[in-house]
Amino acid sequence: MTQDILQFDRDFSPNYGTAIDLSLSVRRLTCNNPGPFTWLGTNTYIIGENDVAVLDPGPADPAHIEQILKATAGETISKILVSHTHSDHSPGAKLLKEKTGADIYAEGPHRPARPLHLGEINPLDASADTDLEIDHQVSDGDVIEGDGWALDVIHTPGHTANHLAFAFQDGRGLFSADHVMAWSTSIVAPPDGAMRDFMDSLDKLIARDDPVYWPGHGGRVKDVAPFLAGLKAHRLGREKSVLDQLTKGQETIPDMVAVVYKDVDKSLHGAAALSMFAHIEDLVSRGLVTCREGIPSLSAHYALA
Repeated sequence: MTQDILQFDRDFSPNYGTAIDLSLSVRRLTCNNPGPFTWLGTNTYIIGENDVAVLDPGPADPAHIEQILKATAGETISKILVSHTHSDHSPGAKLLKEKTGADIYAEGPHRPARPLHLGEINPLDASADTDLEIDHQVSDGDVIEGDGWALDVIHTPGHTANHLAFAFQDGRGLFSADHVMAWSTSIVAPPDGAMRDFMDSLDKLIARDDPVYWPGHGGRVKDVAPFLAGLKAHRLGREKSVLDQLTKGQETIPDMVAVVYKDVDKSLHGAAALSMFAHIEDLVSRGLVTCREGIPSLSAHYALA
């Protein structure tokens, strides 16, 4: 994950426990779960007024659920939207449903991005929420409506296979969750993450014209087009760095990570290795790189095709 190549709202403050008005019918409440993969915490969004939807209730944190209920006191929560099934975004949906009776909307259960043919299990799988029970499975092109608002459902696989973004039909903005974050690039880690899916989803967002993004972590992305261009350039740069390392004779992911991510905190090198693995998996599938062992894995040996 990289924080220096993208311009984001560095003045963002989580204001834990306080719902912040961002736009007409959009309030943000940030969970107090800071960490290396969540930055200052997971953003929960309250959409609408009086009869509202809650997007990404966060982890299974009773205190955060109580803050959501406090922020919506006197209102009815009728819908719970889930962008994707990672433990910092979706487990709170069950707790909130128990309190409100609201239906849960999501793309589908946590799953691999493709059949399990990879020679590796994602070490970050502990972050997966495999217990989410969904009332309404939604897909790309569906519309979720509330009192005075309507959201287009946009399937954006890559970070996870079931990742969704949601855009107001009136064009006021888009909830980008973890596909486009406002503090760092998103980790793409097989088998539930896939780099080719991520890049295709990024192109889908680039083709749109949303004026502002409300992401899963960090503040608003206000200059959307250059931000997305920078994110794509960064990913293509990482791909080039992998090809460059292979050209120089490097064969393994750990050796390449030590060079490519030399300026990144070593505590994040495990995540960086997974991201590089996603790039290599994509390059192998495109016939640009070969794997000596046949099946790509974190410990395999690679070479240019």
